[in-house]
Amino acid sequence: MKLNFRAVIAALALAAAAPAASAQPGTWKPARNVEIVVGVAPGGGIDRTARVVQKILQDQRLLEVTATVVNKPGGGGTIAQAYLNQRPGDAHVWEISATSLLTNHITGKSAIGHKDFTPLAMLSDEYIGFLVRADSPLSTGRDLLDLLRSDPGALPIGIATAAGNTNHIAAGLAAKAAGGDVRRLKVVVFGSGGESMTALLGGHVGLVVTPSANAIAHLQAGKMRVLAVASPARLEGALAIVPTWKEQRADVVVANWRPAIGPKGLSAAQVAFWEDALARVTSSDEWKSDVARSGSVSHYLNSRDLSAFFDAQYAQFRTVLTELGLAKQP
Repeated sequence: MKLNFRAVIAALALAAAAPAASAQPGTWKPARNVEIVVGVAPGGGIDRTARVVQKILQDQRLLEVTATVVNKPGGGGTIAQAYLNQRPGDAHVWEISATSLLTNHITGKSAIGHKDFTPLAMLSDEYIGFLVRADSPLSTGRDLLDLLRSDPGALPIGIATAAGNTNHIAAGLAAKAAGGDVRRLKVVVFGSGGESMTALLGGHVGLVVTPSANAIAHLQAGKMRVLAVASPARLEGALAIVPTWKEQRADVVVANWRPAIGPKGLSAAQVAFWEDALARVTSSDEWKSDVARSGSVSHYLNSRDLSAFFDAQYAQFRTVLTELGLAKQP
């Protein structure tokens, strides 16, 4: 009887453990409304990406609950990140972020960095272009590199919307690839990409460094020329005619990327759910069509690969921003 009693106890213990086993990675799913946070006002590029993701999640029934886009503009993304940081362990809220996640920490604008969040998935890249007016004496990227090597401060460079951002980093990497002094660059910061374009057309700056998609309308109208794009391979569509920096013997690859990050403390099961859902989003025809129209490139990475990507980008950005005199000392 004693042996049978022990067998019953063992069976009960196994039964009690069964619910715990069902809570292993891959079994979690949202139980209430999902908040997709963005650090910009409605209408901005990141906001637009968030609304496309929201639509696909719901149209394809990848969620059994509702999802809403929550705008937390201000502080170069720091307000959105502070909001996310207040929700540890809550996988019902996550952010579509940007390169400011790294650059704000490097420059000291924010004490919160990428290691304070849970990486979920990379979604897309928006590669940086180098634009001049159609009548500029600079005809190719090699012409620009020659100028940046001989006299880096000779050409006023327009960027938006903050010193130390990805556009600034791209300009610094081009100057570095040319062998020029990056601290001598003459950079003018504008409040928006549209303002920088207007300044270029008006002759107030000689070069604009901006996401390459911003150039499409001006390129097609014959008002601007794109000297190079900082992508690993040529882009598609209207920008297919533009050579990469690598084609012009300069190792410059820089993008405004769009990752999804969650609060710290998410479980493996929560991460696995969002990895799968966002992989399905980025493999959908609707996503591919939207990315092509916007001039971006789909670039899915899972959580582990995104974490490694963040670390590598952080190291590269810190090196360039230190050379530009913009990095805060660790």
